[in-house]
Amino acid sequence: MGMAAQSAEVMRLRTQIGQMQRRTAHADALSVPEALAPLFPSGGLRPGAAYALADSPSLLFALAGRSSREGSWCAFIGMPDLSLEAAEGYGVAPGRVALIPAPGERWLQAVSSAAEVFPLVAVRPPRAASSAEAARLGARLRDRGCALLVVGPWEGAEASLSISDPAWGGIGRGHGLISSRAVTVASAGRGSPRPRRVRVLLPGPSGGAEAHGAGTVAGRPHLVAVGA
Repeated sequence: MGMAAQSAEVMRLRTQIGQMQRRTAHADALSVPEALAPLFPSGGLRPGAAYALADSPSLLFALAGRSSREGSWCAFIGMPDLSLEAAEGYGVAPGRVALIPAPGERWLQAVSSAAEVFPLVAVRPPRAASSAEAARLGARLRDRGCALLVVGPWEGAEASLSISDPAWGGIGRGHGLISSRAVTVASAGRGSPRPRRVRVLLPGPSGGAEAHGAGTVAGRPHLVAVGA
């Protein structure tokens, strides 16, 4: 898709979503799964803030799923291999998702335009943003009350989230169905003088993010995005 087509698509999405969802006030925080809420001082994603995420589709989908399920629109930018089927397993509503898969060097313009009308925008940048670019986009996010999830580092991020210590469940002696994956998710940033950590199932037996050690649900195989 050429630059002209990309620009036309962004404008079409702005018009479409602007007609369907008018935001007249900023929410205190966009909801995240209860298992991940302790990572955030406000209990969710703060409108106007950017968050730097580990390269984990599961974490990205989990953070977007709760607010999407509650009615918020979300834009995914620069993710041509994104699996909507996997995202849906974490609660992301396909009918409230806009995809701009390959904006190329116009990715910053695409994010800025999407921030005008979407409460939540996620992007995988093809390169690091400069300090000036990050500052300009940060001002747009604060003005519009949009939360930004960035796959990779981001200067001025409210918090950076990482994943460690994965352990798969449901596998017996060399066989069995994967029913869950336990990981430690840590959040460090200006809102948290000390890193916050939670041990969660991502995904849990019922799909989505669940607190580690919570009540069990009958296991089922999961569609887990590559690089989960």
